[in-house]
Amino acid sequence: MGDDSEWIKLPTDQKCEHKVWKARLSGYEEALKLFQRIKDEKSPEWGKYLGLIKKFVTDSNVVAQLKGLEAALVFIENAHVAGKTAGEVVSGVVTKVFNQPKARAKELGTDICLMYMEIEKAEVVQDELLKGLDNKNPKIVVTCIETLRKALSEYGSKIVTLKPVVKVLSKQFESREKAVRDEVKLLAVEIYKWIRDALRPPLQNINSVQLKELEEEWMKLPSTPPKQTRFLRSQLDLKAKFEQHQAQGEQSDETVAAVDPYELLEAVEILSKIPKDFYDKIEAKKWQERREALEAVEALTKNLKLENGDYGDLVRALKKVVGKDANVMLVSAAAKCLAALASGLRKKFGTYAGQVVPTILEKFKEKKPQVVQALQEAIDAIFLTTTLQNLSEDILGVMDNKNPSIKQQVSLFLARSFRHCTQATLPKSVLKPLCAALIKQVNDSAPEVRDAAFEALGTALKVVGEKAVNPFLSDVDKLKLDKIKESADKVELLGGKKGAGGGGEKKAAAKAPPPAEAPSKSSAPPKKTQAGAASKIEVCEERAASVLPASCGQQLDSANWKERLASMEEFQRAVETMDKVEMPCQALVRMLAKKPGWKETNFQVMQMKLHIVALIAQRGQFSKMSASVVLDGLVDKIGDVKCGGNAKEGLTAISEACSLPWTAEQVVSMAFAQKNPKNQAETLNWLANAMKEFGFAGINVKGFINNVKTALGATNPAVRTAAIALLGVMFLYMGARLRMFFEDEKPALLAQIDAEIEKMQGQSPPAPIKFTKKSAAEEEGDEGEEQEEDGGRGGGGAQDIIDLIDKITADLVSKSGDKNWKIRKEGLDEIAAIISEAKFITANIGDLPLALKARLSDSNKILVQQTLTILQQLSTAMGPGLKQHVKAMGFPVITVLGDSKANVRAAAMTTLQAWVEQTGMKDWLEGEDLSEELKKENPFLRQEVLGWLAEKLPTLRTVPGDLMMCVPQLYSCLEDRNGDVRKKAQDALPTFMMHLGYDKMDKAAGKLKTASKDQVLGMLEKARALMPAKPAAPAKAGGGRGSAAASSQQVVLVMKCVYTSSRRGPSFSGAAGKKPAAKNQKDDEDKSGPIFILIPNAKEQRIKEEKQLKILKWNFTTPRDEYLEQLKTQISTCFAKWLQDELFHIDFQRHVKAIGVMIERLESESEATISCLDLILKWFTLRFFDTNTTVLMKVLEYLKLMFAMLNREDYHLTEYEANSFIPYLILKVGESKDVVRKDVRAILAMLCKVYPASKVFPFLMDGTKSKNSKQRAECLEELGCLIEGYGINVCQPTPAKSLKEIAVHIGDRDTSVRNAALNTVVAVYNVCGEQVYKLIGNLSEKDMSMLEERIKRSAKKTTTAAPAKPSATERSQREHPTNPNSTFLRKPAQEDPNKLNQARQNAQHSEPSHPSIPKEFQLDLDMIEMDQSRVCELPDLVQHELDELLEPIMIPEPKMRSVSPHFDDLHNSTASTVNFVISQVASGDISNSIQALAQIDELLRQEDKAEVMSGHIDQFLIATFMQLRLIYSTHMADERLDKKDIINLYSCIIGNMVSLFSMESLAREASMGVLKDLLHGVMILMLDKRVEDIEDGLQVIRSVNMLVTRVLEKSDQTNMISALLVLLQDSLLTTAPPMFSELVMKCLWRMIRFLPETIDNINLDRILLDVHNFMKIYPKEKLKQLKSDVPHRTLKTLLHTLCKLMGAKILDHLSMIENRNESELEAHLRRAVKHSGNVSGLKSDRGNEKSSLMYTNSVSLSLGSEDQMTKAKVSDILSEIFKKIGSKENTKEGLTELYEYKQKYSDAELEPFLKSTSLFFQSYVEQGLRIIESETRIQTSAGKTRSHHPLFGHKADFSLSSNNEELKPAVYYERLKILRQKQGLANNSKPQQRPPMSSLLSSKPPVASSTDMLHSKLSQLKESRELYQQEHNTHSYAPTQAHTRSASPAGNLDDLKKRLERIRSKPQ
Repeated sequence: MGDDSEWIKLPTDQKCEHKVWKARLSGYEEALKLFQRIKDEKSPEWGKYLGLIKKFVTDSNVVAQLKGLEAALVFIENAHVAGKTAGEVVSGVVTKVFNQPKARAKELGTDICLMYMEIEKAEVVQDELLKGLDNKNPKIVVTCIETLRKALSEYGSKIVTLKPVVKVLSKQFESREKAVRDEVKLLAVEIYKWIRDALRPPLQNINSVQLKELEEEWMKLPSTPPKQTRFLRSQLDLKAKFEQHQAQGEQSDETVAAVDPYELLEAVEILSKIPKDFYDKIEAKKWQERREALEAVEALTKNLKLENGDYGDLVRALKKVVGKDANVMLVSAAAKCLAALASGLRKKFGTYAGQVVPTILEKFKEKKPQVVQALQEAIDAIFLTTTLQNLSEDILGVMDNKNPSIKQQVSLFLARSFRHCTQATLPKSVLKPLCAALIKQVNDSAPEVRDAAFEALGTALKVVGEKAVNPFLSDVDKLKLDKIKESADKVELLGGKKGAGGGGEKKAAAKAPPPAEAPSKSSAPPKKTQAGAASKIEVCEERAASVLPASCGQQLDSANWKERLASMEEFQRAVETMDKVEMPCQALVRMLAKKPGWKETNFQVMQMKLHIVALIAQRGQFSKMSASVVLDGLVDKIGDVKCGGNAKEGLTAISEACSLPWTAEQVVSMAFAQKNPKNQAETLNWLANAMKEFGFAGINVKGFINNVKTALGATNPAVRTAAIALLGVMFLYMGARLRMFFEDEKPALLAQIDAEIEKMQGQSPPAPIKFTKKSAAEEEGDEGEEQEEDGGRGGGGAQDIIDLIDKITADLVSKSGDKNWKIRKEGLDEIAAIISEAKFITANIGDLPLALKARLSDSNKILVQQTLTILQQLSTAMGPGLKQHVKAMGFPVITVLGDSKANVRAAAMTTLQAWVEQTGMKDWLEGEDLSEELKKENPFLRQEVLGWLAEKLPTLRTVPGDLMMCVPQLYSCLEDRNGDVRKKAQDALPTFMMHLGYDKMDKAAGKLKTASKDQVLGMLEKARALMPAKPAAPAKAGGGRGSAAASSQQVVLVMKCVYTSSRRGPSFSGAAGKKPAAKNQKDDEDKSGPIFILIPNAKEQRIKEEKQLKILKWNFTTPRDEYLEQLKTQISTCFAKWLQDELFHIDFQRHVKAIGVMIERLESESEATISCLDLILKWFTLRFFDTNTTVLMKVLEYLKLMFAMLNREDYHLTEYEANSFIPYLILKVGESKDVVRKDVRAILAMLCKVYPASKVFPFLMDGTKSKNSKQRAECLEELGCLIEGYGINVCQPTPAKSLKEIAVHIGDRDTSVRNAALNTVVAVYNVCGEQVYKLIGNLSEKDMSMLEERIKRSAKKTTTAAPAKPSATERSQREHPTNPNSTFLRKPAQEDPNKLNQARQNAQHSEPSHPSIPKEFQLDLDMIEMDQSRVCELPDLVQHELDELLEPIMIPEPKMRSVSPHFDDLHNSTASTVNFVISQVASGDISNSIQALAQIDELLRQEDKAEVMSGHIDQFLIATFMQLRLIYSTHMADERLDKKDIINLYSCIIGNMVSLFSMESLAREASMGVLKDLLHGVMILMLDKRVEDIEDGLQVIRSVNMLVTRVLEKSDQTNMISALLVLLQDSLLTTAPPMFSELVMKCLWRMIRFLPETIDNINLDRILLDVHNFMKIYPKEKLKQLKSDVPHRTLKTLLHTLCKLMGAKILDHLSMIENRNESELEAHLRRAVKHSGNVSGLKSDRGNEKSSLMYTNSVSLSLGSEDQMTKAKVSDILSEIFKKIGSKENTKEGLTELYEYKQKYSDAELEPFLKSTSLFFQSYVEQGLRIIESETRIQTSAGKTRSHHPLFGHKADFSLSSNNEELKPAVYYERLKILRQKQGLANNSKPQQRPPMSSLLSSKPPVASSTDMLHSKLSQLKESRELYQQEHNTHSYAPTQAHTRSASPAGNLDDLKKRLERIRSKPQ
């Protein structure tokens, strides 16, 4: 039971990891229940178990493992984060579950694998299962194969990648284990179901018996293809579709994609296996040797898939044999080798096709069947590796050959080739010359040639249709035409494909829809017979009857029109109420077309019928097949007066469903196939209006331009008018190039066209208002898409295209290749003229590609550029026909991108873009040409190509798989030595990943070296966050901005930015128009509430979590996914839901909208905005990484308003907020757009009001290290403005270090950076004069001369500007304090909001070359006298009686000084004044700091005004310890500073601290963190040996000792103990001096001694939390390992004391500790409480307490003295001293010794010795000590000449004694004496050595005496600071004017009085 009690109360996650199996079993059961309860898949609860799931499945206990598997399965099914565990969990399942004997375990393991596949981790699961096949345990292998089989059976071959599975089948068939062989046999059968015969080739090498068994099993399989029965989470639509078909008992229309066996094979490398003597033998004279060589190659080429490589030599050798060898056997063998090579290499053989085909065609002259057959096989295989366009030139070249065998075989080859073509791959430009050549052969004398030609033409007719071929057959007589059609009827296309033209059908092609688009996607084969058509109609009637009322179908063909009308009304109502998914559109429209169909005579019935068509198209899933049923009828009624409107409505609805481009082409061709002019005119009118409504994108101009020309020539004027109006609309989109199509029209008609165009000039196309819905109709083949893309370019008709083959002569080609560059240029000029004259040309341009390719590598760069210009002309003239020249001329253009000259590269890029516009990207990405280009280590080439790819790839929906070849080169570029190449590669990386996927690129990275791999993987992770979304569908709607090209460019830009404009949204989504409107309305209703939710302490919690590293720190170069997800999570709790959706929407316009709302609510929700400020700023940093200027400008607008609001609210940014925002804001200061930089500068200016300028400074310094020169320059300008506005102390960490870094930029190569750096250094010069040269360090001679010149010019500008505004600088400096920390925690109330801008304006009014540094509290009387313009603005001056200053000196009554007038007059707000003065405490200027401390001392000494400091204590203490750090790190190391000044500063600081900590109410305001830093500062001071070496340094250390005691007593005890614990922990963790830790522990012992009195006021929960954290880092064992055991004893004593005081209740104060098991605290407390009742324990505690007290009292806190003594020794000494005082003879001596002892040990306790004496004796001792102190003080001050040491100097400066007695007049006499010495009225004598500080004996003697002494000295300092400042300034800056500064005090006062009288007397 003890075991149970240990784990039964543990939380679930800890149970799951427990070492006891029962605990784990219990944990798994609880986890299972928990997982089943959690409904939210994104619940944070899932994250706790993320790392435990693998342990669930790999548990060593079988019983626990079963339960763990069940829990893991539920976790994977429901948790959003489950995918992250896929790899490790599946690996665990394979190794630890699949080998289990229990079937249930294996079943659960298999289910887990399948569930991972369901949540999109199929690839990971498959990889792990395939790894399991290599396991030695056959059980694991069998189960892995079984799991693969189940996955394939359920998910299908689209999800399970079959290639790696097929690859391992052969190995498993050879297994020794029968179970493995049987299971792999079942897997092979399952694979065969999906890929059929494609599986045969990979399994040809297995055992013949096994193969026979497989064949038998395969024969048993049904012929119907299998269906996917289980779906991924992303396939929910497919799942719903499948379930619907299952419910209806239908077969789904999903077909299994055919698998190419070639893809399943492994490529074999044969080049290295070719015999070394092959090339010698193939040239041998003996045919036997040549045969041996060919046989060796033939054996190698029998491999079905060959590895890519350089086969050029081999192909040339085989070609030579085919072409020249006399032995026909060898010719046949060589041809077979070529065929095998082409089959094995496929597309990779395409580069060699052009070399081989002419030879094979010529060799067809051979008549031997075996040779001809081998040649046919070779050329057929080669054809599949290239295109007919590429071979057309070679084919046409031999068509005129005299040999009939060649002509016959070429025609037969064309016939076979045509079968592989489609309408898209057999364009008119290719077909026309081939048909012309074949028609010649139709008339050939040889019958075999004629028959072959008939077959070729018949095949072409079958493939592309009569419409395309008939124009070329116009000259063929009817008899031969019939033979051609007869041949067409006999042709059967490959794969059972249906041809475009029926052989025997007479139906006009114009009325038939394009065959590629007509059939809807269905698994059923097309029906060709009449019976099939009839059955299809019956099926449609049945489907329609199931959704329509019974009466409707019966009355459709009624003879009574009223019944037909009633039937239509019922039909309409049924359609209106029908669900979109359930609506059988095709069945319904076929019912409408049923007799009488479109020949309905009653117009009312017809109107309703047409309206129903529109309804079906709008509401249903309307396909192109459905449209083809109704279009003919709609076009027939479009010209009808009564029904025309309804017909147009139907056409528009069909355009929305099936796209306007397709509908327009069908409708126009149908209209002009009729003779009705009314229909033609109305069709054109409808089309013109539709273009305005839908836009022009995707319109195929070629599809109907000929019909428009026909309309222009029509006799009916209405048709002509409609055609001209249509051209006017088209002009809006196409621009001037539209007119090129009509150059040949009659002048009168051209004049009409020009008049219409003139009307449209200057107009812009309207924005589209209708869009194509996404429907099943869009899922047609790529064929139609390519046609639409080509059509959008508006090419000319066939009659406009010119064949240049005759004009590109051999002479012209040779001329362009001449040795003389001038002749070459003439040749290029002629070529350019020919192309320019032709306008539109065919792709047949002869040898021109070779000539132009040679010129692209010309040594004369002018000719290279001219060639590029010609290629641009070619792209415009040839259009899409360029595709066949991409390899020949396109890739050489890419090579030119590597040219060293920028203008040549620019021209090459322009040419490349022009080509891509015509050809598309597919041809450029196919093959390895692009990867070969990237292999070239040319930085220019690489960066240009990568930049081009980064621009183009995001616009593509699909890319060829060959893009993967470029990935290794891309990775190489990521590590290129050239920075630009690396940057371009990083930009391109996300676009590659967009198409290839992260996993593939990750795998490719696995092949890299380790060092490169790590770097690349890191970049892949970053790119993953930036990966753009793949465009879902081409943008086919939306108007352009003047041309079709502009329209397409806009769509490309939208895709490139991966954003979809809200205006164009419907074109990318299938949402209906009304539903989004309703949704938006609902959203608007929800937006009325607050946008930010105010959650108390939420921001503090986020700061705490970031400090504890629970969340990611907001620090990145580019934002990654994890940062985005983290911000979403944080925002979810305090932002309105709708605002979250807007902020993280992919549409940038939604961002703009959200920011607009935030601006509107900024004032009304200011408090909530501040509470969420950190999150708002983080979101804005993400927007800084966007490229959209609209969003950026809106962001900057909001930031300006927000910082203004923060300024008004007196809010100041925290370090956490600033670090998360400012670095990213500074990135935008280098933006190229001026308007952005202007706004960023304004924000930086406002930022300095809510965040200290001194802290902004380092961020700007980091910004100067940027590579962006604009950013460097702007940051330097901002630094200069900060220095002008806030003084030199704004430079952090030190002015010297900062200025050295700034001065480096004087030598920058960028002019703007140099100027900015010079201006900044000049600004420093204006502030601190010649000292700037020391601060900037050594500069080069050139840089120094530039700086000196700039300083001289600046000085000249200053002197010329001075008379105009003599006090501008002083005024600005007075209005804007020069303190860098002026906004440290509070800011001055009257601060100019445009401080930096004003500083820029005032830069020209700089100070003279040696200015004095103005002080905030310094009165500049010269300025006041001279400034006439500001007299009226002066506040009322405080009136003083100056006459009394000249009266004889009277000893004043001791009283406290009043606060300086500055507190009342300088600023309006007390809080802002205190804020500013506190900020001066941390000043780098010692005198500034002393003055500020003096001001604060005045406040603290007046009880009625000391409360002003309330709320500012933390600020003051922070400023103080910052000053202590500054002294320690800077001032003490500066040999130029007078050490007395440092002692003065120390004294002032200590005095202020003592005053502050004398007031308990103020002292308790100090927070824990501040106290910790303060103690750290003063302890470092106590340990500083440099202080001891200074005169009076030991006194400082003793005073600090006394200060620490006061701080310990008066501070909040909870905060103090926490601070000491944290400080002790830090000192032990770091390399702090041992003495430091000892000091901290002494303070802790003292705090322990206070515990009995303070225990009721202490927050024990916080104390115990700090102890817990301490013990977590330093457990007991680790503490004991320390050199000293004192830390252990200290902590133990603290806990024992707390236990003794609180008893068992101490255990109730552990509430703040989240996990008590992390430390030994609870156990320690329990032991202590348990033994607290034990007597021996009590004794021990007392002993510990006693020893602690002894330890505390035995030593002084000060370590500056080495005379530390034990308590016993102290007792002996004091006993001796009191004996002397008690004896009459030695009384004086005893008192003197007691005084000196007290001086040496200021904290010694005298009360124990005085308690037993009488009151008279105590009074006697006290009086005696006071007398000795007074005498010592007078003696000390008599020999002093001057002193600014308020703590140790003039002891007569006490205003009050400890007993509030008046001091003697001698005190004031001494003070007057010192003042006279300062003014030169007394002889200066060398100061005497100061005696040690004394103190009076009182209840707390050291505190009382030291406090009064400090107060007195600070008062003295404030009285004399003006005189001191005058003396200092005179000495430092103006020695020549020393006599004017005053010879006597009276003279000074007279001068002061006169000045003030002059000021008063000025006219008001």
